[in-house]
Amino acid sequence: MSKLPHIGTSIFTVMSQMANEHQAINLSQGFPNFPVDERLTAITAKLAYENVHQYTPMAGHSGLLDKITRLTLASYNRNLNPVTDMVVTAGATEAIFATIQALVNKNEEVIILDPSYDCYEAPILLSNALPVRVALNDDYTPNWEAIATRMNAKTRMLIINNPHNPTGKIWSEADFIQLEKLLDLYPDVILLSDEVYEYITYEQPHISVNTRIKLRDKSVIISSFGKSLHITGWKIGYAIAPEYLMREIKKVHQFLVFSVNSLSQVAISEYLDIVDFNEIATMYRQKRDYFRELMAKTPFELLPCEGSYFQVASYASFSKQNDIDFSKELITRYGVATIPISTFYADGKDLKLVRFCFAKDNNTLEQATLRLQKVAF
Repeated sequence: MSKLPHIGTSIFTVMSQMANEHQAINLSQGFPNFPVDERLTAITAKLAYENVHQYTPMAGHSGLLDKITRLTLASYNRNLNPVTDMVVTAGATEAIFATIQALVNKNEEVIILDPSYDCYEAPILLSNALPVRVALNDDYTPNWEAIATRMNAKTRMLIINNPHNPTGKIWSEADFIQLEKLLDLYPDVILLSDEVYEYITYEQPHISVNTRIKLRDKSVIISSFGKSLHITGWKIGYAIAPEYLMREIKKVHQFLVFSVNSLSQVAISEYLDIVDFNEIATMYRQKRDYFRELMAKTPFELLPCEGSYFQVASYASFSKQNDIDFSKELITRYGVATIPISTFYADGKDLKLVRFCFAKDNNTLEQATLRLQKVAF
């Protein structure tokens, strides 16, 4: 008997497979296709000949933990203890899985704000707990009235994602004030803050839970070097939490992977001495602006993109197809793969929206938008 009977192959895998079958340009799955920084590859090549190929300590390579401590202080003015307050994980997905498995118990409830990334629900179900899906407003701001209505004595955790995947929305100061007021009413609720796109933001500044004194002592904050440094295949992330929560997370982490790829940890540790996250944000802002300029020649209507490397677009003005069929036809007829937004909702809410990934080289973006200019349904 399946423990996850209603969970099948993810929409990201489905669309990427279809893209391969039809030789479509893949703007669906969220991975860059441009080269990694040559300084990072040089560091990695050098380290390949050094003694960095055995297990690191379970919680992470000490040098990388120290660098994360410095990065968090520089970015958010938060002082951390690298021994007690963090763990390096096999990507953000493992950090999320370990956190939920460690901290959520049978019959407890976890609130997920839809549209939501698909890795949240499975570890909740595997904990024999109940995922409670609450829709964001149609502009992707939090619906505080709806969230408050679903909070109760069984609520163990609230998951937020900022900057938001799939929409690129960034939470405001007012949102965090509302969140703090709500959690004051439920002091035992743990906040899981998925911030993997924290360094890919544009006009709106990213507000991290690391900066919220009222929240951080009850929060687990998830980050991703894979996203921040466009090395998604390295699968290196980390979690930050107060010691009483981190102690439990590490117990699960050690039996999932024990420790994370040693060469990658040491390479990132050295790279953090020279990389400028502001330059990365500038690079992605230029890609966003260029993609939006190219998309202006297509029939799609673009929604705001405040962070992440995703652009949501509406096709409601020229097609009434549901977004899954529309996305499949976009691959088969026009040769461009995207992700339908309804798949991020528990109820399949269809607003005639699709998500494009613009973390691609300029030639890929140009060729894709030339095809999209021909779209006519």
